[in-house]
Amino acid sequence: MTDWKTLAEDCGFDAVTELDVSTLKTETWVRDTCAADKCHAYDKNWTCPPACGTLEECAEQMEKYENGLLLQVVGHLKTSIDAKCYLETGERLQKSLEQFSDKIRETYPDALVLGAGGCRICKKCAYPEPCRFPGRSISSMEAYGLFVSRVCKDNGAEYYHGPKTITYTGCVLY
Repeated sequence: MTDWKTLAEDCGFDAVTELDVSTLKTETWVRDTCAADKCHAYDKNWTCPPACGTLEECAEQMEKYENGLLLQVVGHLKTSIDAKCYLETGERLQKSLEQFSDKIRETYPDALVLGAGGCRICKKCAYPEPCRFPGRSISSMEAYGLFVSRVCKDNGAEYYHGPKTITYTGCVLY
């Protein structure tokens, strides 16, 4: 049996916590923040709303899984607003998620990997043309209606890792 927590740490995650899939609750207001389109991906990316599915469809998809892990990377800010650190930490999450998802999908081909922000496997999403990597794409936890800090709290994971830190959280369901 594979030790997925250790493998996740080997892929670069700073914190890995078991996730109880039954704690995942979709929230309409979280999805509504996507519709505000502050990240400029709403209706422009296969892994973002509305293309990733309705909240009901996302909830049904998550309910199919029995196991999960919360996966976090933590950046250490030099100043209270450190755009370089935000960017580097986000890139580190994406790289670690891609690496870990490739590994877990060798055993669980239908594993659901959720990150922070829309998928960044392609420099520019093919949307509305077919996705170039449908088996590797990564939606965000928020696109699935998940309030990340509550998911962390409900699973005993730290959301805040101390002063001058930024934490990006993803998860994998398998």
